[in-house]
Amino acid sequence: MSKTIITVVGKDTVGIIAKVCTYLAENQVNVEDISQTIVQGYFNMMMIVDTGGSTKPYAGMVIELDELGEEIGVRIRCQREDIFTKMHRI
Repeated sequence: MSKTIITVVGKDTVGIIAKVCTYLAENQVNVEDISQTIVQGYFNMMMIVDTGGSTKPYAGMVIELDELGEEIGVRIRCQREDIFTKMHRI
């Protein structure tokens, strides 16, 4: 299992979740947990996904999600779980 933390932040528009999840499904990335909220018109989503079933190289997925974010007007960032955990340890 290869877990990744994906964050999506930006001005709320129709279809953000659908477009991100469609991309993930098309690349055999399983969403294990998802949390999203909208605060005063700004969208924020955090996902924990398993990229272990994907044949796409991790770096390629990061670039494509970044491009998708630009296309839909949000910022999409990916970080491997082990790095995320080490960076946010107190």
